[in-house]
Amino acid sequence: MDCKLARFGLFDSPLRYDREARAATDQWAAASKVPEIALAFWVIKIAATTLGETGGDALSMSMHLGYLLSTVIFMACFIVALAIQVKAKAFHAYLYWTVIVTTTTVGTTMADFADRSLGAGYVGGSLILFALLLGVLALWRFSVGAISFSHITSRKVEIFYWTTILFSNTLGTALGDFLADSGPGYEGGALVFAAGLTVIAAAYFFTKISRTLLFWTAFILTRPLGATLGDLLTKPHANGGLDLSRISSSLVIAVFMVICIRFTSQRAGDHPGART
Repeated sequence: MDCKLARFGLFDSPLRYDREARAATDQWAAASKVPEIALAFWVIKIAATTLGETGGDALSMSMHLGYLLSTVIFMACFIVALAIQVKAKAFHAYLYWTVIVTTTTVGTTMADFADRSLGAGYVGGSLILFALLLGVLALWRFSVGAISFSHITSRKVEIFYWTTILFSNTLGTALGDFLADSGPGYEGGALVFAAGLTVIAAAYFFTKISRTLLFWTAFILTRPLGATLGDLLTKPHANGGLDLSRISSSLVIAVFMVICIRFTSQRAGDHPGART
């Protein structure tokens, strides 16, 4: 056998290129500053949204600071955490989830302020927030050329990413409150949003619908799910809740999140299915 031909067949085999492609994918994923989108991501995300509801209500209601002052405090926390996140050169799990929690807490008080203090109502507040969210996504698409949920490497894209998350979490709060107060209650509302997430999961596995669209839809729906779960834990018995302490519930959920982050694979990357 010709040695040159043998060398050609060995080093240019499909196996070699497959390994190179996987290595390039791993390097691309590692450069991203968001976690791999796997089951652990969604479990922690739902916990974070529940913590946002109980934590936001703890400051605005239990501590009697009101929606406006609580929004100012949480917004300041969000801006500080976001500045550290954007400045970071690589993905840090605890930092990433800290920013997520700040978006859920400020989203809770911001939505409550718009719905109740400003009198926009659940429907009006939801429509305003939905329009703002679509505006951010459109600007992101126009400015960068594509909307992503995994390849977050540049500062510009990261700012769009976190702005979208902030508005989606605020919208989710308004949707959760609207549905819970419209008849189904907290348990019923949680079941409705859980069913919606199940449909999205089925669409992911059995259809070719845009993964970006499915991700952001699921991301939005986890927020009202967390809002209804948080209200279920802390609202009075007369309102259909379990009447647990908002502060104690927030601490327990925070500990649960820390344990999940500590003992699950929290690494930078895309969705595992994107590699196939």
